[in-house]
Amino acid sequence: MSKMSLVFVGDSEEKELGRQKAPGMCPYCEGKVTAMDVESNFRCCFLPICYKIKRKYICTSCSKQLVLYSD
Repeated sequence: MSKMSLVFVGDSEEKELGRQKAPGMCPYCEGKVTAMDVESNFRCCFLPICYKIKRKYICTSCSKQLVLYSD
């Protein structure tokens, strides 16, 4: 009987690039919203696989991450 095992060695890292004011207000607490640019790196066995820059929206009062939907 042979046994197969899978080991995944990966790491994900996020670094904040900058923040700026965003229009609108938080739907939960009506606080101000901040747009944050984040650089994310994904590595597998210490080799860089994926590199992305994302924009995240965060409420400054309740610290919730907000999701932007378009119609």
